[in-house]
Amino acid sequence: MISKKDFSNANFKFKIILLVFCCSMMAFSQKKKKPESFPKAENNLVLQAPVNSWDEAIPLGNGLTGGLLWGEKNLIRLSLDRGDLWDERTNGPKEWWKTQTWAKGGNMWEDAYYGSTPTKLPAGAVEFTLTNGTAIQSFELNKSTAEGIVHFENGQQATVFFSAVKPVAIMRIPVSQYSSLEVMSSMQVSDKYRGASAGPDSHTIKSLGYPAAKNEATGNAKWYIQEASEGLSYCVYTETRKINNEIVTAIAVTTSREGSDLLELAKSRCNEILNLGITKSLSEHKLWWSNFWAQSQINLPEKRMQDYYTFARYLYGSGSRANTPPMPLQGVWTSATGSLPPWKGDYHSDLNTQMTYIAYQEAGNFDEGSSYINFLWNKRDKWRAFAKDFYETPGLAVPGVMTLDGQPLGGWAAFSLSPTMTSWNAHLFYLHWLYTADDTFLKDRAYPWCKEAAECLRGLLKPDKDGNLKLLRSSSPEIFDNKWLEPNTNYDLMSMKMHFLAVAEMAEALDLTDEAKSWNELAQKLGDFHVAPDGELMLDSKLLLRESHRHLSNIIGIYPFNLITTEGNAEEQRRINTTLKRPEWNAEKHNEWCGYSWAWMSCMQARTGNAESAYHHLDVFEKAYILRNGFHVNQDQTPDTKYGWGGGKPFTLEGNFIAMQAIQEMLLQSWSATPGKVNSGLIRIFPAAPKEWGNLSFTDLRAEGGYKVSATRKNGKISWFSITTKKAGTLRIKDNFEEQVPKWNSKEVKFQNGIYEIAVKKGQIIEGQF
Repeated sequence: MISKKDFSNANFKFKIILLVFCCSMMAFSQKKKKPESFPKAENNLVLQAPVNSWDEAIPLGNGLTGGLLWGEKNLIRLSLDRGDLWDERTNGPKEWWKTQTWAKGGNMWEDAYYGSTPTKLPAGAVEFTLTNGTAIQSFELNKSTAEGIVHFENGQQATVFFSAVKPVAIMRIPVSQYSSLEVMSSMQVSDKYRGASAGPDSHTIKSLGYPAAKNEATGNAKWYIQEASEGLSYCVYTETRKINNEIVTAIAVTTSREGSDLLELAKSRCNEILNLGITKSLSEHKLWWSNFWAQSQINLPEKRMQDYYTFARYLYGSGSRANTPPMPLQGVWTSATGSLPPWKGDYHSDLNTQMTYIAYQEAGNFDEGSSYINFLWNKRDKWRAFAKDFYETPGLAVPGVMTLDGQPLGGWAAFSLSPTMTSWNAHLFYLHWLYTADDTFLKDRAYPWCKEAAECLRGLLKPDKDGNLKLLRSSSPEIFDNKWLEPNTNYDLMSMKMHFLAVAEMAEALDLTDEAKSWNELAQKLGDFHVAPDGELMLDSKLLLRESHRHLSNIIGIYPFNLITTEGNAEEQRRINTTLKRPEWNAEKHNEWCGYSWAWMSCMQARTGNAESAYHHLDVFEKAYILRNGFHVNQDQTPDTKYGWGGGKPFTLEGNFIAMQAIQEMLLQSWSATPGKVNSGLIRIFPAAPKEWGNLSFTDLRAEGGYKVSATRKNGKISWFSITTKKAGTLRIKDNFEEQVPKWNSKEVKFQNGIYEIAVKKGQIIEGQF
């Protein structure tokens, strides 16, 4: 029988235990609580006026339509773009690739590129003149709500947002500050800003031979309609109303591809959003952006790096959607001064487009990131025709340089017409499957597309005297400009081997055992990579890289293809160490590098566990290769050009996203050390966090296998982590906890060979605390 005293003691102990348990659970749960606003106001982009260069403007957009907010004195400029505005007229004979095939060659391989068309088109501008005496003080981007703010010196402000849920933009200016607005076609913009250059290979909009736009106005509406080529017309329409103490202008860009009456469509869109009301329209817009940012968060201790990361991620939300055209070189922010965009604003698949869509997976913004995958999927018939007509094979192939319609643009054929550019596109399908763990996507899209792309390559490969499979021509993109090298180059070997192993892994996941075996065998028949006696990765079987070069193509097997890893055998580690120590990759100054080269090397150093080198390369990128608004540029912008050649600033987006990924690579990795093997991913938390980031955290970054991972680092060491599962299976976590042993919330943890393994259920949360 229990005495009253015993009962009292037992009750007290129970309370203590309960209190300790509750405190522990609170400690776990509080660490994952998200701040009320993300990004924070302190991370907004603020530019002091004047902003008199379009490529330094505030970027706004909703995936389909984009705008650049800039200006000076009492003039607000809103330059406009739309993702599907293209002039697709072929430069030279139509469908030249049907006669000048892969086997035959021909002059159009290069000549097709060097004309005004095909090209991406800008959409003109709307300019707002403020009253005399009103002067612009600064421009601000509220990243959290995707609103542009124009601050006046008198303390008042104008705001603009491109609705996240409707294809309309809204500008609001205080009545007392508003004077007038002007709607300008691209040719009118060209006349006004004649002499402005958009960068290499640029032509003015007038070189296209369009008739003058038709500008009209009635009541509170102003618009223009521009006839372009091949039946395309587009309209920029504005409607202005006085609402309370503001002049509110709705802006829509429509095209004849949406219907015959593009003017009426633009009117209805503007009327709809104005009739809905600004409060309701802005509320819908903010809700969309709240959901976008809620997918994941990173909190870095350095403000400039936090500013950069949130800006780059913002570009996904403003520039890409599942059902809109994917972002080309400049996204929906094409040249705004009447020039055509540099490099035609096209889709380069030798790195640019793939890097543009390399960072959304870990951030968890799958809807925005799926834009390019959907584009590749929806044009399967066109890619099949290209494989048949140009390569004369079954399967499908994507031109290395192309238009929105998928038309091959030619150019430097060593990458624009190389078949292995398709493999890097296949890699994006593979990554999307790994990070979403979506079996339906695997079965219905990833495997069918990647398999067909691999069939084209299978048809092009022929055995050499040693039985190794070779291509007719082979290249290492952009190395020696437009030169073919000895088949197969390391770039082509790595691309095809990654591709075949990925297809094999997907086939195995679908229980297609025979197909998996066939693709694994094909990967083996390619042979080993070309390696110098000391272990250095070569360009091809004869050449070593002995110059600084912007494209890390011959070492792409380290990152992002993950064929050579630090967790592999001794030979793999020798190859990594020898190669990355070479001055071609490890100098303080690289004249031939672009901004994206520094960011790519940051990813590569992070992938190989070199935290300080990863940070150094990212640091150089942030200091020297972004404009004041955050856009990536190809050349060094520092006054003394300390890190590379300077003098120009053609902007392209891929550098923004590969730098975003570099930050994510430092915080979380989940790659497999055995490529081609199903469910072999391994989670690595803070695998390359530099000493500069002693205190940081992230919430819900994604890992391969569909996991959501959150973690906190204090005083240079991990203090807590949480992993939420998407499926039942085995969770594998690498012990890189610096001799700390986690306190788990699960009893199912096993530890062997430096790896924690836990049998998990769907939706289970595994936590560790130190």
